[in-house]
Amino acid sequence: MLFRSELRRLLARLGRGRWLALGRQLENREVAEEIALAIQQMSEAHIGALIVIEHDIGLRTFVESGVGLDAYVSRDLLRSIFEPRGALHDGAVIVQGDRIAAAACFLPLSTSPSILRQMGTRHRAAIGVTEETDALAVAVSEETGQIAIAFRGEIEADVSPTRLRERLTHRSIQAKKAAESQVAASWKQAGS
Repeated sequence: MLFRSELRRLLARLGRGRWLALGRQLENREVAEEIALAIQQMSEAHIGALIVIEHDIGLRTFVESGVGLDAYVSRDLLRSIFEPRGALHDGAVIVQGDRIAAAACFLPLSTSPSILRQMGTRHRAAIGVTEETDALAVAVSEETGQIAIAFRGEIEADVSPTRLRERLTHRSIQAKKAAESQVAASWKQAGS
């Protein structure tokens, strides 16, 4: 039988977990939309860009290689970071949650022989970081304006803005499921 204090603790955990999960879900959708809009605008203007979105494996080493920002994700900030003559244009932006952790970050380049001949540095870096982590990387080609998405060492080229939104939203759904799993684990732990 549960005592009142245990019951209160259990309800507090449950309530806090659900609200946090809902907050993360809304936050992730807003972040996904801001990134998608920035990428679409840069694609149309042929502005090269590389945005890496952290998942479970931390990207601290790569964040430390760049210029720390710790700013909310917004399309205007992303656009200004990648302006061709800007100081932060070269390198990658790393997004952690709803924050731009750093810009002008150095990433490992993929050394796959088939990729070396076909892709530029930005796309090789997008693949390289996803070979080592579970991050999702989005690249925009300066020459063609085409959008590419790298995940798990594979790259999907010539991605439409609609497809980009689907992939980014899928990541926010994964984050929501992870948050819900945490709530369920807390419930189970509190009940035992």
